[in-house]
Formats: sequence, structure tokens, C-alpha cells
Amino acid sequence: MSEKLNLLSFKGNMRILHLSWIAFFISFAVWFNHAPLMSTLRQNFGLTDQEVGILLILNVALTIPARILVGMLVDRFGPRRMFTLILVSAGLVCFSFALAQNFTQLAVTRFLLGFVGAGFVVGIRMIGEWFPARQTGIAQGIYGGWGNFGSAASAMLLPALALWYGGANGWRFAIAATGVVAIGYGLFYYRSVEDTPKGSTYFKPKKMGAMEVTSRSDLLLYLLMSLPIYGALGLLAWKLSPLGLNWFGMPLTLALYAGIAAIYAYQAWHIYLVNREILSKPVPELFRYRFRQVAILDLAYLVTFGSELALVSMLPLFYLDQFHLSPVMAGILAGIYPVMNLIARPAGGILSDRIGRRRSLLLLFTGITGSFLLLGQVTPEWPVALVVANTLLCGLFAKGGSGAVFAMVPLIQRRMTGQIAGMAGAYGNVGGLVFLTVLSFVSPQVFFLVIGGAALVVLALVALLLLEPRGETAEILPDGTVQLIKVG
Repeated sequence: MSEKLNLLSFKGNMRILHLSWIAFFISFAVWFNHAPLMSTLRQNFGLTDQEVGILLILNVALTIPARILVGMLVDRFGPRRMFTLILVSAGLVCFSFALAQNFTQLAVTRFLLGFVGAGFVVGIRMIGEWFPARQTGIAQGIYGGWGNFGSAASAMLLPALALWYGGANGWRFAIAATGVVAIGYGLFYYRSVEDTPKGSTYFKPKKMGAMEVTSRSDLLLYLLMSLPIYGALGLLAWKLSPLGLNWFGMPLTLALYAGIAAIYAYQAWHIYLVNREILSKPVPELFRYRFRQVAILDLAYLVTFGSELALVSMLPLFYLDQFHLSPVMAGILAGIYPVMNLIARPAGGILSDRIGRRRSLLLLFTGITGSFLLLGQVTPEWPVALVVANTLLCGLFAKGGSGAVFAMVPLIQRRMTGQIAGMAGAYGNVGGLVFLTVLSFVSPQVFFLVIGGAALVVLALVALLLLEPRGETAEILPDGTVQLIKVG
């Protein structure tokens, strides 16, 4: 049974929790600060629908590899430094976006701002350091759920702020204001937190460049699970190619494909270099973990957060086209969905703390599967209220599932929490990209069925292969002694 957290407290680990979710909140507000102002951008710059689509894609393109990279860096340098670096650098890029004079400048700076989406990974390691295993679910759920609301805050506040500034450049001042907040809070965060409680050791990976695994079969699985991340980058290149939005020609497209393949080969080589000792020298049982735990959590987050990204993007048009609602009403009904993060993600973490990591995922993925398969049966004849209720049910289970995934992530291997979180986070973005690509070829009903089918596959993997964290994991202290860390 988890102990209750005093959310009104601003001392000890609760202070770290509050400061960290606010940092994540700001990073997401910056990441999506363009979305509510897109109509103004389209008018001021004379953007075509194609150019609008390009900006939306570029905004998420860098986030996928950035979460992998940031996961490595936070494990090495600590969350205090990394959150400050991400917020300050994102604030500076915000200024560049606000000063853009043409589409190319908008596109380049929007691509660079995708890096701030990796800020999520940093706080996962920070919260994992400050909260014990029995409270990690609720703490991570609050961090993720409340921080995620930053995108909704941008949607609600920035149009009004731009209007308040007034004139043709009101949007520029609104965007720049988010940059000022990011830089100011980044510096404040650096002065206000520590990576670990006093007297605790911040464990770091033995080697940089890739995650450490502990068996030959895990090494092969790691190489296999890295492929979809680079496949998603290839999919993004395809969407911008002459076969998609036609932003650049086929020679550049082929060059990008070759570059992505080369980067994967380079990463695969580093994975081998970091782990080649296990091919000849087995890892002692005390220090082993099963990489399949990481792989299943990756796929689980692909479904939970991936479906969330996809539904946030498609629900307004779904309500508009299927039920002929007004744009305002469709927007209001769709806007309820992301707001649920405030309660659903922490609720998933609480459930995980109280009934167990594996059991909570089984329950939540049963709900995800059933609710999305039901949503796939929707026709225009259904009452709108029933459809909205079912959509919210999908969100309740999916966002709760995200909370349950990251309730388990910090319990697998402490020194690599950032890398594990980074890989799972990247898979969430991969899921959003894949599901939205599916939607571009099929009806919304088939799209919902695809998500339900993917959830069913993950449900089977959780039931058959996922292990409940129990006992203790081992880490080596700087003086060579072994410290055991309770995980269940």
C-alpha cells in the first residue's frame, strides 16, 4: 500500500516533485506554443495547407532521437543540469521562431524546438531518485499528468496573450514570452534542486553511447527494438518527400534514407561495443535484469501515449465530419480529452502502487482494448453524447496506462533510468506517428480498431512475459561496494 503524498507540501521530495512537473509543464507549453497560433501564422505568412502540415511534422521530428540522446545524457550528467540546458536552449530557439521572416526560418526553428519534447525524460530520472518504490507510481503519475497539461495551457493562454499584445506581431510577443519563461525557470530550477537526496549516490552507467544489457539474447532484442525508432524517422522523411508533402525532392529523400540507415548502423555498433564483454563473460546474477521488461514497456507506451497524440490531432475533425457539429462545439468536445491527463495519469500511477505494476497494466490494457474496439463500431447514427463518453473512456484507460508504464520504468535499473525512459518516450512518439499515418489511409473506425488491436497484442505480452518488480536491484558504489535498492 502506498503512503499518501501531501500535495500541499513544498518540502523535501514534494518540493522536487512540484518543481519538476512545472519544468515539464513549461517544456510542453514551449513545444506546442505554435499550435494555437497556427491560423495567425498561416495568414501572416500566406502559408499553404502543405506548409502547415510540414510545420506540424517538423515539430515532432527531432523529439524521437532527442529522447534517446537525452536519456543517455541525463544518466551521465544528472537531471538538474539537463533540465536547465533544455529549458534555456529552447527559450533561445523560441526567440528565433518569434523573429522568423519566412517559411524556411519557421521550419528550421520549429524543427529545432522538437528537442524540448525530450524534457519529459529528465524528470523521470529526477522523480525516481527522490521517491521510494512504494510511491513511484503516484509521483511519476503526477509529474507526467500535470506536466503534460502544458500543451493545453498553451492552447488556452497564447491566443489571448497574442490578442492582448495586439497588432500583426502579437503572436511574436506571445511566442517570445514562452521563451522568457523557459529561460527564467531553467535558471531557477538549477539553483533550486539537487539530483539526489542528501547522502544518496547518483549511479551512472559504466559506459556512454548505449544501454547496458546483461545477456546475449537481450543484446539481440535491444538491436531489434532500436529499429522502429529509426524506421519512424524514415517515415517522417517519406511524409516530406515527393510521395507525401513534397517539401523536398527524391535525391534528398534517398540521401535522408541512407543517412538514417547509417545512423542506425553507427548506433548498433556502439550497442555492440558497450556490451561486447557479455559475449565472453557472463554477468553475475546479482546485476542482471531482463531487457524484455524494457521492450514490453516500450510497446505499451507506443499504444498509450501514441494513441493520445493521435486522438488529440484527429478528434476535432472526427466530431466535425462524422456528426456535423459546429467547429466550436467539435473543438470543445475534443478539448476535454487532453484535460483528462490531470487525473487519469496520476490515477494509473496510484493503481500501480496499490495493486502491483503488472496487474495494473493488465487491467488498464484490457480497458484500452475494449474501449477502442467499441469506438471502432461508431456510426453517424450514434448519439454524440455516447461517442464522447466512449472517447473519454478510451482516454481514461490510455492515460492511466501511461502512468502505469512510468510507475515501473524507474524500478528496472536505477543507473539507466534515463535511457530506459528515453527509449519508452521515443516509442510513444513513434506510436503517434504510426497511428496518424494509418489514419491517412483508412476511415476513423478502422483507425480505432488498429489501436484496439495493438493494445490487445500488448495485453498478451504483459500477461505472458512481463515480470513484477520484486526484491532488490544492485548498484556498485564508487568505493566498489554493492548497494541494494528495493524495487518491490
